Amino acid sequence: MKTFNLGFIGFGNVGKALARLLAAKTNDLRDLYGIETRITGVASRSLGWLVNSEGLPTIDSSQLRNNGTPAEGLSDWLRQVRPDVVFETTSLSHETGQPAIEYLAAALKAGAHAITANKGAVVYGYDELNQLAKLTGKRFFFEATVLDSAPVFSLFRETLPAVKLRGFKGVFNSTSNVVLESMEAGRSFAEGVKMAQELGVAETDPSHDVDGWDSTVKICALANVLMGMRLTPVAVRREGIRDLTARTLQAARAEGKPYKLMARAKFADDKLVSATVKPEQVAMTEPLGNVRGTSLAVHFELDMMPGLTITSHRPNLQSTAYGLLADFINAVR
Repeated sequence: MKTFNLGFIGFGNVGKALARLLAAKTNDLRDLYGIETRITGVASRSLGWLVNSEGLPTIDSSQLRNNGTPAEGLSDWLRQVRPDVVFETTSLSHETGQPAIEYLAAALKAGAHAITANKGAVVYGYDELNQLAKLTGKRFFFEATVLDSAPVFSLFRETLPAVKLRGFKGVFNSTSNVVLESMEAGRSFAEGVKMAQELGVAETDPSHDVDGWDSTVKICALANVLMGMRLTPVAVRREGIRDLTARTLQAARAEGKPYKLMARAKFADDKLVSATVKPEQVAMTEPLGNVRGTSLAVHFELDMMPGLTITSHRPNLQSTAYGLLADFINAVR
């Protein structure tokens, strides 16, 4: 039985959901994999850099402050936490991927596996972090970045040897789904956003979702990892959903071809031909035609098979947390 020290950089909704999931899965981790865990460090904007080498017993912010000792920044925090694994769940920067890349690189150099839910780190730092992981003998994993807990990167890494990816298309953003379907029902754009916020899938400012940035960054992450590209968001033609009217959406649904915010990438001779994010009509008979509500999906076109579709049905915070947990188990076992 091995006890792993865990460090959390970022401790918002996803980080707290992961802490709860680790507690709920204590017996499974012990009995199935011989894994014990203790959270020896938590860092966030509101908490600062907190450390307790004996383990932090709670996810309540006031209790964390009472049980943790402040460290003097990242380097001191890593030295005291002595993490075997660092989970990074800070806010996304679709322009640089920082400071997530800095945090993950420091974790790897400190001898920890680096696991993230941050798409920006994969888009802008994949080559650097992957190479650093190889040099240190550790793992850099990021399954939760595209479809929450649904296996995408691990699917290609572990179960699809010698296939060539010819292209993919995806419905990658829950907020846009909810807004479009609300407007199909006759509600306004603002009412659709409010519904997505009440469901917990939209931020106070929904621009990142409805203007297509979330889907754009996910295209880049998939292309960079699965195709070895260096694709950044500025190279993706992006169009959000703000200009669609309820009347247009209702007519499309009646036609059997509702609008979805579609993300597409096409490859030829191992080169990117096109990458787009835009609203498109999708026939309900197509692989992604029935992706509704908060569900997400991606459809891959491969040389060994005409199509492979992966759907994450109604993902939630626990789904995202499970993606991180699965990466942890796969990294250490």
